[in-house]
Amino acid sequence: MADPAPRGRAGRPTATELEAWRLFIETSIAVKARIDRAIQTDSGLSAGDYAVLLALAEADDRWLRTTELATTVFWERSRLSHQITRMCARGLVRREPSVRDQRGTEVHLTPEGLAALRAASGPHLRTVKEVFVDALDADRQAEVAAAMRTLAAHLERLDAGDGAADAGA
Repeated sequence: MADPAPRGRAGRPTATELEAWRLFIETSIAVKARIDRAIQTDSGLSAGDYAVLLALAEADDRWLRTTELATTVFWERSRLSHQITRMCARGLVRREPSVRDQRGTEVHLTPEGLAALRAASGPHLRTVKEVFVDALDADRQAEVAAAMRTLAAHLERLDAGDGAADAGA
């Protein structure tokens, strides 16, 4: 297994590594903000609405337990709870006690929520293409995808308690 790139003093990132980190963070935030603004303008859905609706649409039978939904959208349960309350009031989803174990809560996609997601998806995907895809040629897209797969695998190892950072994975 190859050693990762050399680190600065005391294991701290080098200036080049910090530049890569800052560019990743700043550009990711800018891209997400632009896409989030566009979805709100184009469909009236917030980025949170869209994330929840998409997760539910992709789930078996179009519902998830609240804990599973929070994991899927990478949110804390309290944030999700507030989001679901707002979406229930608009008829996009419904919250129900779990019939499977009597302890949990399920979030179900409504027909209105599915219609809203479908109406938003075309404009959303066009924005993703304009903001992200069109900026990168095929080789750069492959490089970004490879880098993100490597980062995702690293995070999975950290979550598993492995802690090993194989930069070439």
